[in-house]
Amino acid sequence: MDHWLADRYGTLLRTAADPLVVDLGYGGAPVTTVELYRRLRRVRRDVRVVGLEIEPSRVEQGRAVADPPGLSFARGGFELAGLRPVLVRAANVLRQYPEEAVAGAWTLMSARGAVVVDATCDELGRLGAWVAVEGGVPVTLTLAARPSTLERPAAFAERLPKALIHRNVPGERVHALLTALDDAWRDAAGATVFGARDRWRRTVEAVHGAGVPVCEPPARWRDGVITVPWTVVAPGVA
Repeated sequence: MDHWLADRYGTLLRTAADPLVVDLGYGGAPVTTVELYRRLRRVRRDVRVVGLEIEPSRVEQGRAVADPPGLSFARGGFELAGLRPVLVRAANVLRQYPEEAVAGAWTLMSARGAVVVDATCDELGRLGAWVAVEGGVPVTLTLAARPSTLERPAAFAERLPKALIHRNVPGERVHALLTALDDAWRDAAGATVFGARDRWRRTVEAVHGAGVPVCEPPARWRDGVITVPWTVVAPGVA
């Protein structure tokens, strides 16, 4: 996820007057916030990353490790503690809320111009999905996995962001996408001899060939990541 953020929004960070990034809801330990900070420092050395949590004890735990310049922790929620970041990552946050609360949270986090990445991942970070929200409007869905541990693309279903997780039923666009990926993954089983990354590449190549627009260039199709425009998965009968 950090690699994807740095790649897609690197220009945004490099050209921002104030390269402020918020990691919202980092959880019981600030590990992912520190990792995000280190990754984005490679994009822009003076980036500032603020980890926000609503639980005071978690904020204090973060502050105990916040030695590097540009990394800090504070208490806050969807209002972002009054900050004006250019980028917000909210991983495994909105999945705790009802589906009808998602749009309002996106609007609130985007109110001051931030790009929002609403993400969900498994405990080990080997399977994830996220929605990029720009101007309060979802623009893309990304599915990412470590190919060597991926049994089948249907596994993404349980890690879909809240806006989509209840939509994985026949007739919905996101269900059609996961079905297409699953079918292509099965058909590419013979490529396993060349490695899981090549099997994933062939899977993405197949769905793209069938008409699914893929945002990553072909050179990136081995990376275990596929990003599609939101229109491909937007809730509603296909």
